[in-house]
Amino acid sequence: MYKIKTNIPSSLFHLKSRSPVGVSYTDDVILFINKAKLLNKIQLYLYMKLYQLHAKQSLPITPEAAWAFLADPKNLKIITPEHMGFEILSGDDRPMFSGQIIHYTVSPFKGYTTKWVTEITHVQEGKYFVDEQRFGPYALWHHKHFIKAVEGGVEMEDIIDYKIPFGIFGRLAHPIVVKRQLQQIFSYREKKLIELFGTLENGSRELYFRSF
Repeated sequence: MYKIKTNIPSSLFHLKSRSPVGVSYTDDVILFINKAKLLNKIQLYLYMKLYQLHAKQSLPITPEAAWAFLADPKNLKIITPEHMGFEILSGDDRPMFSGQIIHYTVSPFKGYTTKWVTEITHVQEGKYFVDEQRFGPYALWHHKHFIKAVEGGVEMEDIIDYKIPFGIFGRLAHPIVVKRQLQQIFSYREKKLIELFGTLENGSRELYFRSF
C-alpha cells in the first residue's frame, strides 16, 4: 500500500464530535458533519491562499511631483518592463479619479497576451489611491499606493493583496512564476524611478512577500 504525503497541516484532521447544547445527533450525522468540516478546511487550505506584496522606495522629490507622476496613467508604461508588452487601450485621457476605468493589454508570459481592466476605487489627492482588477489574470488584485513626505523627499509605499486562480496549480506556480515576475517588475520600476528622479540617501527600500 502506498502512502500519500501532503503538506496539509495535521491540525486540519483534529476535529471534535460535539453536538450543540440541547441537540442530540446520531453518530452517522456527527460523522457526516465532521467530514464536511474536514473537506471545507482542506478546500480553504488548498484554494483560498492570499498573498501580499509590500514595497517601499524613497525619492528626492516633492510629494506634489510624486503625485503628478503616479496619478497620470500614461506613466505606468514607463515603469513597466518592455518585455511585458504593456499597452493602454483606453481610460488614460484624464487625471486619476475615483471610479476611473482603465483598459490595457499585458503579456505576463512570452507568447501570451491578455486584457486587464482596472478600476481606481479610492483617491485622496496627494496621499494615496487604490486600484482593483475588474478583469484580468488574477483571481484578486487590490493595490494600494501611498505617498508620504519624509526628510529630503517622499516615501512611496505599495501594498498589493492578490490571489492566483487555478487552485493548487496556482499555488504551485506562485513561487516559481508569479512571485518571481512581480519581483522583476518592482525591481525594474525602482531602477526607472531612480533614473528619472534620483535616489534619496538613507531612504527606504523594501520589497517582501507574505501569505495568509
